[in-house]
Amino acid sequence: MSLASAEPAALSATAIKRVVVGVDDSPGGLAALAAATRLARARDAELVAVRAWTLGLPRHGGRRMRRLRHPHVILNFSGSEQNAASSVLVRRALRAVTGGMPVEVPLRIETPQADPALALTRTACRPGDVIVVGTRSGHPVQRLIHGSVSSYCWRHASCPVLVVPAAAAHAG
Repeated sequence: MSLASAEPAALSATAIKRVVVGVDDSPGGLAALAAATRLARARDAELVAVRAWTLGLPRHGGRRMRRLRHPHVILNFSGSEQNAASSVLVRRALRAVTGGMPVEVPLRIETPQADPALALTRTACRPGDVIVVGTRSGHPVQRLIHGSVSSYCWRHASCPVLVVPAAAAHAG
């Protein structure tokens, strides 16, 4: 299900207490954050912004040597830096989407060391939770290699999942 400017009918009867949103700075991630903030505001729910990072992924700070016989060995990694960088990314995304830190909704920022899809489905485990994730445009081969957080959440979450396309960022 997707969210543009109005709340989907499937959620209208649901008692929402927490809106758990996966945060990144992609167009889909920013659209999801905007939709999650609107939903939390409309339902007087807590907004839980989750920016997960995984040990060794180059996009999360890991460095690998391509010329080694075993290129999957991680040579250099500092997790404390990734927690701080993840928190900065969430705050920067909130400023981009809402103009600052939202004061009208309770906000919690989580930056776990975990696979993003697992982090979201494990965080959204209480009655009244809903997950909001964005979609990423890209070639199907890229999705096959990198996986799809939204697909994983859709299949494995124990709560409703809102999948927001990047185009929804411009929908209001």
